[in-house]
Amino acid sequence: MRADRLVATLLFLQERGRVTVPEVAAELEVSERTARRDLEALAAAGIPVYSQRGRGGGWSLVGGARTDLTGLTADETRALFLATGPLSATPELRTTLRKLLRALPPPMRAQAQAATRAGVVDTTDWSRSPLTADAAHRCALHRSALQGAVVDGIRVRLGYAGVGKPVGERTVDPFGLVAKAGVDYLVAGTDKGLRTFRLSRVTSVEPTGEPVVRPPGFDLATAWRTLSGAFQDGMHAVTARARVHPDALALLQRFLGGRVRVGGPLPDGWTEVWVDGPAAKALAGHLAGLGARVEVLEPPEVRQWLARIAAELTGMYAGEESHQAR
Repeated sequence: MRADRLVATLLFLQERGRVTVPEVAAELEVSERTARRDLEALAAAGIPVYSQRGRGGGWSLVGGARTDLTGLTADETRALFLATGPLSATPELRTTLRKLLRALPPPMRAQAQAATRAGVVDTTDWSRSPLTADAAHRCALHRSALQGAVVDGIRVRLGYAGVGKPVGERTVDPFGLVAKAGVDYLVAGTDKGLRTFRLSRVTSVEPTGEPVVRPPGFDLATAWRTLSGAFQDGMHAVTARARVHPDALALLQRFLGGRVRVGGPLPDGWTEVWVDGPAAKALAGHLAGLGARVEVLEPPEVRQWLARIAAELTGMYAGEESHQAR
């Protein structure tokens, strides 16, 4: 790709100070005609490159001018802007991207700018509950503060609101940040061992100035696999064997995803499935929404919870028709 060659040529100029066409051709493994054309393209693009004829001549950057570009290829640049452009919510990141964009040679700027417009972050969930500007700003500030604490190795006092719990404060050792399916988590050491904290529930971050105590040989990727694996195991604590009506199979799979394992068709046209859940009560609650289109065959605990749910709903709504008639 020509844009890659232009970047490589520019970096070669910076390294050598002055180069000849044959030297550029040899370095980039291109013909001298191509090398000359690339040098002329750099000059035409506004990069302060000039040529000097005669003995000891060659091509140089005016006044030893330099670019801050660090050797990114066109594909790498595009990938970087694709990844960061849609997420440039903080002023610091927007400033960084603008600086990088200015450092790129003009032939690569158009792709970089297009990449920043190639994605959208929708901060409204499917229930149409928006993430307010203040909440988004606070989340970005907390993320930035935690990233700094991770890099600097500083322990922090973390304000955190757990599910159904009031805001509390705890001192933690921040080890790293993990993005899982669009949700950010902090992996940190606590007095109860390794824990994860969802960034959207963080209410404050205060560095203590104390150094982080990191376990010997700690690896963030390995720690996350262990933590997330334990959570996944909890989601598969109970398995129900059931039969599902053909009309409901796709819906069941959409609801529960990988927690549904499909067996073969049954003589009556229904399908045998195995469905995992964290507990019998929770699993019954998930399956109850499909009504009579799913029948749990075992275990008895899930069937009992389904019967209890059915009785509660019957008691509440059994007289609905007569109520409407009145």
